[in-house]
Amino acid sequence: MATSPPYPTYPPAPTGSPAPGGVLRHPHWWQRTWVRYAALSSLLALSGLVILALVRQQTGTEGFLVGLGLAVFPVPLLIAAFRWLDRVEPGPWRNLAFCFAWGACAAALVAIIANSFATHWIAVATADPKGADTLGMTVIAPVVEESAKATAVLLVFLFRRRHFTGIVDGVVTAGVTATGFAFTENILYLGTAFGTDQSDGGHGGIASVTAATFFVRVVMSPFAHPLFTVFTGIGFGISALTAEHRRVRRTLAPLGGLLLAMGMHSLWNGSTSFGDGYGFFAVYGAFMVPMFGLLTWLVISTRQRELRTVRAELPAYVVAGWLTMPEPFVMGSMKARRLARDHARDRLGKAAARTVAEYEAYATSLAFLRHRGRSGRAGADFVVRERELLQELWHRREVARPALAHAGHTLAGAVLWGVPPMYGHGHGYAPGHGPFPVYGHHPSYGAPSHGAPAYGAPAYGAPGYRPPAYDPGPGAGGHAPHPAVPSQYSAPAYGRAPQAYASQGQAAYDPAPQVRVTPTPPSTAAGPPPSA
Repeated sequence: MATSPPYPTYPPAPTGSPAPGGVLRHPHWWQRTWVRYAALSSLLALSGLVILALVRQQTGTEGFLVGLGLAVFPVPLLIAAFRWLDRVEPGPWRNLAFCFAWGACAAALVAIIANSFATHWIAVATADPKGADTLGMTVIAPVVEESAKATAVLLVFLFRRRHFTGIVDGVVTAGVTATGFAFTENILYLGTAFGTDQSDGGHGGIASVTAATFFVRVVMSPFAHPLFTVFTGIGFGISALTAEHRRVRRTLAPLGGLLLAMGMHSLWNGSTSFGDGYGFFAVYGAFMVPMFGLLTWLVISTRQRELRTVRAELPAYVVAGWLTMPEPFVMGSMKARRLARDHARDRLGKAAARTVAEYEAYATSLAFLRHRGRSGRAGADFVVRERELLQELWHRREVARPALAHAGHTLAGAVLWGVPPMYGHGHGYAPGHGPFPVYGHHPSYGAPSHGAPAYGAPAYGAPGYRPPAYDPGPGAGGHAPHPAVPSQYSAPAYGRAPQAYASQGQAAYDPAPQVRVTPTPPSTAAGPPPSA
């Protein structure tokens, strides 16, 4: 007897908010996305023009051009390093562009104005210009600059929360912001050094002061500003990983990270006054380099933990038919992911490689979403977000799956397309054996029936369909939204994949036919058999 797929249709939510009497009210003009984008872009552009004029005024045109040319050297390397760290679940480029622009324009402008004003005020109040400079360098500058850079991290955390899910996201956001800030600051310092050389008779060449400044700021310590601000990003990352009800920890973690960033910045700025000039090298060798190595280890180990999370969470979607058998294994290996993209590029071109990369990113986001749900950190939009991610995967499956299968074949041996996933025991399969992770079956599915069509409904017991994200509750008002949090091996909250119902004599269900993209896979590519 055929039954209807338990897919909630979820009609699109009406725009606006209900006014008294139940009539929808249009959102305020400031709530419109294009208005906010335009305001933010205008603010950054205005800040960039002002900071450009200020730096050029202090360095001169020739000094500005020399400083710009030298300051750009470390920027591509730092951006590439942070992008590499974010390869497991890469965020959108527009977030990184905003962070870099904020650091280079808005944060740098705030720092120049606030530092100059505070130092001048202290010098006038104390009649001690030298002491004011020291106080401004070791106390005022770290507080002002780290607060200005932390504002970008806070804005991404609040308004791009979907892309800010953990420590790595915090590190990347903070690091790119600090890279932009250091870029503008290096233009100022290098341009000023070039002007000093010119006044000493350098005759247009790059002499001792410029070379020394370039060596210290660009060669020895290009990671200084990113290293400071990364502590702020780690604090926000810890907050993102903390459950909603633990509000004290969610608040104190970013504040603690910001204070630590300020302390390290102060120590670095004050190192030049220690030990008759040798304090800088002492702080650099005994503190900065080891701290840089420790943070690098922390971020890389966190990235490996994220890959383990992907391998642990995706098998539930294999059972429900949304993913194929090798995909949890492939998604949990950066090498396998790269092989899949390369295979798609070689067979179908760059567009196919981008499709595979998008598929990998959506699958990773899906794994992290489920992990947050199991740990009690899922929001009220859990099911809606899960539906969106599953639909994105479903639209790209025809191009992505053959490439992922190729990567699985290459790295883990033959992919057993005709055999159901190895959940549970029996028929020679033991936990931990085989090319892919093996998990005990959940009671809601039952043991697999070996020999049954792969991913077909008869191969597993009835899936434990989870409740939708919104419970209307008794009465007209209903209850507040609450998440449908899945257990470890239960069915996805959104239900089973369309192909899982083909074995019941029903047509495959396309969750969003009006937006479906139908890529054309290669005719000779290896793929899963029909789910009939």
